[in-house]
Amino acid sequence: MSTNRRDFLKIAGASALTLIMCPILPVCARENLQVPGMESAPAKPLTAKRWAMAIDTSKCPPGCTDCVAACHAVHNVPNIGNSKDDVKWIWTEPFASVFPAENHSYSGQAQQKMRVPVLCNQCANPPCVRVCPTQATFKRADGIVMMDYHRCIGCRLCMAACPYGARSMNYRDPRPFIAKINPDFPTRTKGVVEKCNFCQERLAKGLLPACVLACKSKALVFGDVEDPHSEIRKLIENRFTLRRRASLGTVPQIYYIL
Repeated sequence: MSTNRRDFLKIAGASALTLIMCPILPVCARENLQVPGMESAPAKPLTAKRWAMAIDTSKCPPGCTDCVAACHAVHNVPNIGNSKDDVKWIWTEPFASVFPAENHSYSGQAQQKMRVPVLCNQCANPPCVRVCPTQATFKRADGIVMMDYHRCIGCRLCMAACPYGARSMNYRDPRPFIAKINPDFPTRTKGVVEKCNFCQERLAKGLLPACVLACKSKALVFGDVEDPHSEIRKLIENRFTLRRRASLGTVPQIYYIL
């Protein structure tokens, strides 16, 4: 029995020492400790009082669609292949179609041939939000007009209210028409409306919108329009800009520089 008692006391003593040292050991070994998913600190989210975008049309190379390709790849936008069922977040249109009031028969050839990138105008006074019966469309405090795909019932009232044609309806299941699905962004379903979201999911990770990074000519400038020191604020204060159908009172936040 004495031997068993001795062994018991050894085990009890070792256990007590382990309990005492447990809180200390992780601190001592912290530099060598590897935790899955914590190899580096997460990026700080990008924030703003009001996000906006400026597009310098003079810098857009003719025929370039890099911004379109990048946006559609990141957001799993399907390529249906026909105009009736087409889904788009950002695309290009002739200058005369985008700004009909600014076009005339004496406009220069460069302007008449120009194709301008167009997307959701992220309006400060968005009519799409007012008409949505389920609040699937809503505006964040930073000005981004969002879509909750789960709330959308496909009534298309938002499409009728939008004066920019910036919303698309999934008349078909979009998944078979996506060449390569990006697992970091949700795919939609048939009967759901979608549109540009200013890459809010990228902003949350500290990343700029995909279209801005894809633009090699730096024609797209993104930032906080209410920050007087931001690049976009300085740009639109010192350059002549146009906004699409601003007379409607929607207060669009896409500024076009000529």
